Amino acid sequence: MSEAARETSCDWTVTGMDCGSCATKIKDAVARLPGVSGVEVGIMSERLRLTLDEAQTGKDRIEKTVRALGYEIAPRTASAKKEFVLPGVLPAADQTGAHPDDDHATHDHAGHDHGSMAASTKQDESSHGSPGHIHDDPADRAKRWFQTAKGRLVIFTALLLAAAWIIEYLAPEIGKWAFVAACLIGVAPVAQRAFAALRMGQPFTIESLMTIAAIGALFINAAEEAALVVFLFAVGEVLEGVAAGKARDGIRALANLVPKTAQLVTGETTREVPAASLSIGQTVLVRPGDRIPADGEITEGTSGVDESPVTGESVPKTRGPGESVFAGSINTEAALRVKVTKGPEDNTIARIIRLVEEAEEARAPTERFIDRFSRWYMPAIVAVAALVVLVPPLAFGQPWDTWVYRGLALLLIGCPCALVISVPASIASAMSTGARRGLLMKGGAVIEAAAKVDVVTFDKTGTLTHGRPQVTDVVPFGATTEAELLAVAAGVEMGSSHPLAIAILNKAKDAGVTALSSQDAKALMGKGVVATVGGAPAWVASPRYAMEHGGLDGLGLRQATIFEEDGKTAVAVFREKTPLGLIAMRDEPRADAKDAVRQLTAMGVTSVILTGDNPRTASAIAGSLGLKFEADMLPEDKLAYIREIGSKGGVMMIGDGINDAPALKQASVGVAMGSGTDVALETADAAILRDRVTDIPATIRLSRAAMANIRQNVTIALGLKAVFLVTSVLGLTGLWIAILADTGATVLVTLNALRLLRFNPERES
Repeated sequence: MSEAARETSCDWTVTGMDCGSCATKIKDAVARLPGVSGVEVGIMSERLRLTLDEAQTGKDRIEKTVRALGYEIAPRTASAKKEFVLPGVLPAADQTGAHPDDDHATHDHAGHDHGSMAASTKQDESSHGSPGHIHDDPADRAKRWFQTAKGRLVIFTALLLAAAWIIEYLAPEIGKWAFVAACLIGVAPVAQRAFAALRMGQPFTIESLMTIAAIGALFINAAEEAALVVFLFAVGEVLEGVAAGKARDGIRALANLVPKTAQLVTGETTREVPAASLSIGQTVLVRPGDRIPADGEITEGTSGVDESPVTGESVPKTRGPGESVFAGSINTEAALRVKVTKGPEDNTIARIIRLVEEAEEARAPTERFIDRFSRWYMPAIVAVAALVVLVPPLAFGQPWDTWVYRGLALLLIGCPCALVISVPASIASAMSTGARRGLLMKGGAVIEAAAKVDVVTFDKTGTLTHGRPQVTDVVPFGATTEAELLAVAAGVEMGSSHPLAIAILNKAKDAGVTALSSQDAKALMGKGVVATVGGAPAWVASPRYAMEHGGLDGLGLRQATIFEEDGKTAVAVFREKTPLGLIAMRDEPRADAKDAVRQLTAMGVTSVILTGDNPRTASAIAGSLGLKFEADMLPEDKLAYIREIGSKGGVMMIGDGINDAPALKQASVGVAMGSGTDVALETADAAILRDRVTDIPATIRLSRAAMANIRQNVTIALGLKAVFLVTSVLGLTGLWIAILADTGATVLVTLNALRLLRFNPERES
């Protein structure tokens, strides 16, 4: 068996990670083991994922290593990396399938057979009770702080400290030894973890620095302060745990949107079953006021559905038979019967949660830089502390006690916890805020890129417009009747889900015209569609293509020009060298498109339409919205345009069709509209679930706020370290202030990041 064949993807839940150094410690320890590669540790998602060759290292050794560091670990369901795909997020009536471009000539009939690539992930967060373990216990999450393992340690060390003060007051001659005992008892579990990390080749951890500082303080007769520092360290751990827990609450709240039970319909009766047990094809009854337990399709009933828990859309939408609904939405009016179309592990809420969790892998460049910086920051501080201890006494005859004390204080400043957590805490909060409003981004790298965007390019159909054009004019030529023209056009378009094809088919249906039988339909990329209809070839194509192939004469071209100047899209229907007629359609702009362009302009962002439509139609749409346009663009033209302007600055591409995928991938940030095709959603860096164009400036606004928050956090973390480094060297602050500076900075940056949970990206500032 090959080495690659022996490797398996493994996934665990790791509890107790309160700051960035926790994740770094676990990652470094596990990565040292033979047969381990691709280690990813997510602080906010409490996740450890890696590739393992079990012939060299077993899973039990991984778990033993993590537990030795003082954390608890439980396996998740192993699965492959999930793709970013959110099909089914809009009603079926709105899902127009693959429509890669604005011009009818660019759609691809062969591009509709793409499905979800997402697999399932189930989280197993088993409780634990490791003796001496002071990190976050899953069972502790519903408890008050003093009921948790960390809280009990704080209370215990506080009692030890209080007892030492009482003993010193009552018996001063043994008071010192009471503080020594309090310090040693309190620091014991910390030293145990420090020793475990040391054995794994990690000498520079906060536990090791804390242990050295506490023991060193005892040797220079600072027992009382050593005991106080141990207590403050325990308090800091509690505060870090509380802050980290709050940062995760937004993600956990998403999971609670899906009800725990469902009313399963069996024949004429219903029975209550766990929502997690539902399978595709089953039917559930959703009563008024209930949350919908699974993604599905309404089979019976019409009611208002409040989708705000999932998409942030505040106004309930009326949904009826044949329309899609998703888990977590609230049925507001009448009873509905819903056929399950997605398994519990693959519904919209589950996909959003996976996206938020897995986004930690797509780390922002700022985060990667800080991670590299922190790896030499702590050893550098330790080296400086050693110099502070040794140089003044040896070179200048200064007292050892004074400079050892100051050096120990510097050690406590050496932990980069606050610095390392500053970015992921902000990113997690921003993503949670976005997810609640239907703004999904793939991670920190996407957020950082979106914050730098200065040009936004839009596809037209289904993006700036509704993607549901209607036929406005049918103009037959010569002896051809309107019914004959529609019969041929409908035959060519039969089976297509392109918006313009749907418009033609609907027009034929409304007119009572039966489409001619057809076969061998083929898309002419950027030109139109050809099929064998009624035994002979027939085309539905752009006027330009028809003119070049004898399918349109000068009179017909002038009529097409008139339609296009009115903002309509015209297609020519013809057989071999025989024009049959013109069909004109109009797709109205979305109501909020103009406001979105105004907001982007106010933010200093340039907006451009990239469309396959001709310049006249493009000009009519662009003029009404107040933005620039590029017309007659094939998919490769869009790609080249994005590449060109991308070389000058950040560019965001908004699209929803299969042929938008290359441009979405090329852009600094590719955004798929929620009603777009699976391929576009998989390729894009972000998605807009509500199909609101104003969500584009909201996404940029949220990204900019996140980056501003990150800059604030980095300033707080480094600023406090710098201040107390100087004051410690000068003797102005001591050990207990140093430990407060460390844990205080971590708590401050986490709380600052939590402010993003209340940020409203829709509000113009």
